[in-house]
Amino acid sequence: MAKFKVIVSDAEAGTSKVVELEETRAAPLIGKRIGETIDGTIVDLPGYKIQIMGGSDKDGFPMRPSVHGGVRRRVVLSGGVGFKPLVEGGRRRKTVRGNVVTDEIVQVNMKILEKPKQTKEKKKPKEKKEKEAAPQETQPESTGENKPDQN
Repeated sequence: MAKFKVIVSDAEAGTSKVVELEETRAAPLIGKRIGETIDGTIVDLPGYKIQIMGGSDKDGFPMRPSVHGGVRRRVVLSGGVGFKPLVEGGRRRKTVRGNVVTDEIVQVNMKILEKPKQTKEKKKPKEKKEKEAAPQETQPESTGENKPDQN
């Protein structure tokens, strides 16, 4: 019973979208590795190409690209995913998850690599409005001769 919360990020627009996948919709992600490119129809984005960037398991342990397999391991880290050293050169043994998506993974992070290509180029309506607005004439301002005295 796999259930994933998939976060799809769009770097160009600076936005992200959360998609929840359950049961049969989540099955295509099981067995995929960090860095693999997949079709966007899995996460309701037909025509898109998306890449798996990482994730975390049910207990919050992050997936690390350098750890092979889908299991938890205690590895010595000097930086990167799962550990930020407080002192330069500091190392620690930390628990991280492997780079394969399994049914124990809860969150999967992805980014958009390719958007669908549009066959027709749409004309910008702003350009059309600007051209129509340009021929309008402005009336000359009055010099104040017809104004009553304000003393």
